[in-house]
Formats: sequence, structure tokens, C-alpha cells
Amino acid sequence: MNTHGPRVRIAPSPTGEPHVGTVYIALFNYLFAKKMGGEFILRIEDTDATRSTPEFEQKVLDALKWTGLTWAEGPDVGGPYGPYRQSDRKEMYQPYAQELLDKGHAFRCFCTPERLEQMREAQRAAGKPPKYDGLCLHLTAEEVTSKMAAGESSVIRMKIPTEGSCDFHDGVYGDVSIPWDSVDMQVLIKGDGMPTYHMANVIDDHLMKITHVARGEEWLASVPKHILLYRYFEWEQPVFMHLSLMRNADKSKLSKRKNPTSISYYSALGYLPEALMNFLGLFFIQIAEGEELLTMDELCEKFDPDNLSKAGAIFDIQKLDWLNGRWLREKLSPEDFVARTLEWASENNRLTEGLKLSQSRISKLGELPQLAGFLLSNDVGLTPASFAGLKTSPAETLEILNTVQADLEKLMEWNVETIDAELRAVSDKLAKKLRVVTPPLFVAMSGSSRSLPLFDSMALLGRSVVRQRLKVAATVVASMVGSGN
Repeated sequence: MNTHGPRVRIAPSPTGEPHVGTVYIALFNYLFAKKMGGEFILRIEDTDATRSTPEFEQKVLDALKWTGLTWAEGPDVGGPYGPYRQSDRKEMYQPYAQELLDKGHAFRCFCTPERLEQMREAQRAAGKPPKYDGLCLHLTAEEVTSKMAAGESSVIRMKIPTEGSCDFHDGVYGDVSIPWDSVDMQVLIKGDGMPTYHMANVIDDHLMKITHVARGEEWLASVPKHILLYRYFEWEQPVFMHLSLMRNADKSKLSKRKNPTSISYYSALGYLPEALMNFLGLFFIQIAEGEELLTMDELCEKFDPDNLSKAGAIFDIQKLDWLNGRWLREKLSPEDFVARTLEWASENNRLTEGLKLSQSRISKLGELPQLAGFLLSNDVGLTPASFAGLKTSPAETLEILNTVQADLEKLMEWNVETIDAELRAVSDKLAKKLRVVTPPLFVAMSGSSRSLPLFDSMALLGRSVVRQRLKVAATVVASMVGSGN
């Protein structure tokens, strides 16, 4: 494939706030490329047209740049194998889909979403794992032509062997065997003409000459589909490496529903990117106690891709705090510390815009910390007493907080206007006036009923911090409901 060193890639989907797990995988690929004298590539996988947005793509780029990672090729820097955004490559996939159809390795499926859901429900009721039952696999060429001529919507699915197993070697898990009868007839091309992840990532990896695919272990079960595509196209397959998922201390999967996972959250709270990368890099190396404080170059020096652990990577926030504290105290000069602090406070224009919003609400400058300090605070110290003065009951307050949290997740853009519109829609949904809905949110965001304008404050705090503060507020209020307070 490539005689000039390995080529690896990170291929995030711009459908939400960049996840710390994305950076975890990116760091592995970066260290691998650097250690092995290869190249690290960034590709944007935006095949999910309904959820992918330019704002989230920019957040991905900003988050990866904040961590200090650099890439040789990508949507922002170009390269010889572009475009590096899948939506810009849409027309490139069609000939390959047609090749699979012509060779008999794929087929058109005309099943409606309703029919597919009924099929899955019946399979689940029978205690079977839901997968496509092959109905359209038996259509004749004439039937397919007739349905196409009639304008019936269709997708393209891949054919799967009916006997035996897919046997392959994984760089982390070793020899793996997955029976073909457990593999679904994957959709390759959706009804809108866009490829699914499975189709696009194989074609893109081949065309971009990717030699090693390192990704999370959740993709291990999909390898047979990818290997089959490499065989169908008669291409050399890359080396696969599936890294253990990041987990909470209780071994549950790291999820934004349980804990903060967005890179922007850790940036907003004042973690140093060097400390976060140091923390994540420790999952990929073997060190003795007392050697934890490491720069990127030192991580690379100790990195050994042949000695990786299958044990889960535990996201221990206390260890991250400890490392971040050491970086602040031991790695920054006083001048660097002051510069980093000012840079952090100015992130997302929080300091400047917060001061502007404060001007008409104070009589002395000394009131600023109490009024606007929540914009820079890690924790606003919410307790049941914080919500005691509200006119809504704890049960009503909890309903407001939970509804707002869920509905804000749907926002494709995050700014004052969209937040304003969404909160007004929530008020309508709850059949409450906006002035009833906003007081609990003032407390959740700032810890006080007297604060800066709510919509502006939420825009400045950012999506990930607002999400976490709503979550904390809901937990506090839920304890009030349970106790009857």
C-alpha cells in the first residue's frame, strides 16, 4: 500500500460536540504515525446529512487544534488525496456501488421503513437479533428494473456469505473469528444516494492509502463487513487495531448522559491541553510510578504499539485534576501562567462579553465577581436552598430543567437567537409563560436569581457547560422532590 511509512487517520463525524473519546483515538493515531515515521490524516465523515453541520465540523477542528495535534492532510490543509470531507466525495462512491451490483456482491432493497420495523419487531419477539431477512435478495433483474422505473425508493445492500466465519488478526485483540451468520446485510448506499459509514470508510481508506485503521472497539464487530468489501473490490486490506473504550470508574461506557465528555467542557473549565493529552497518553504506554508527567515528545518516545492493553481505559477525573495541577505548578513559568489564564478567560469572548453585559447592572466594579463570576466558575455551588425561593414547586422546576435539557440537545446551532427560540418553544410545550420557565434556569446557570441576561449567558457558557449545569441542577432539585421539600 505505502512504502514510505504508515498512513493513519482520524475520521470524526461532525454531529455534536467533539467527544474526549475522539481525541483519545486521535492521540493514538498521532503517536503511532510519529513513532513509525508515518503520516496522520484528518477526514470528516459527514454522511449523516441530517445531523452534520458546519458548526460542529468547525468545533471538531478547533478541539483537535486545541489539544496540540497536527495533521499532514485534512479538509483545512488539503492534500493529494482530497477532498477530505465525505459530502464533497459523494459522486466518487457511485461507480463502486455499481461495480458491486454488476459483480453480484450487492443488491437493491425496496423495503419500506415500516416493513423493516415490523420485521425487526417480529425478530425481537422471537428472541432473535434483528437483521435484514433477505426479502429483496431474491428479486429478478426484471422486477428490479420495473420497481426502479416506477420510481420506488431503494437502497443498496451488500451480500453476506451464509456459511463459515470471518477470521482476521487485530493489532490489539489478536486472532478474531466472527460467524458470517451474525453479520447483517449492511446498507451501503442510502436512499438519498449518500454512502453509509461502512461503504465510505472502506473506499476512502483505500483511495487515501491508509495502511492502519485504529479505532474504538465498538467497531470490532463491523470488521467482517469491511473485510468483505476489500475482498469484493480485490483490494489489500489495512491492519486493524481496535482500542478499548474509555469508561467511567464503574466500568460503564463514558457517555455525555452520565458525565461531561465534550472537549469544550474541559477547555472551558481551565484544563490545560497538555495535561489532558498527558492523561490520555498514559493509556498507551507502560511507565513506573512517579513518571506520569509527560510531554507529547516523551509520550511518543515511550509509545509501543505492540504492547497495548485490552483493559478498559478508565477516565479518572481525580487523576486528570492531579495531572492538570502539576502542569500548572511545575510546567508553566509565572509569565506563562498569567498568559494562559488570560487566554482561558477570553475563550469564546466570555470575559469581554460578560463585562459588557454587566455594565448596566452594577454600581461598583467590586460587584463584578459576584454578578459575572459564574461565567468563569467550575461550579456555581447549587444546593436545595438555591431553588427554595422559586415560585414553581420542586416537581415543576424539575420538569422545566429536564425538558429544557432534552430540547437544547436538538439545537443544530448554538447562539442567543436559537436558545431564545428554543426556550420559548419549551414554554409553549409546558403551557407556561416564559417568565415562569426562566427563573429555574437563572439559578441553574449562575447559582443566583440575580444574574446577567439568561440567553446571552447560556450562549457564552457554551453548549457543554450548559448541559452539565442543567444536569447538576436537575439532580439537586430531584433530591428536593424525593424528600418532599
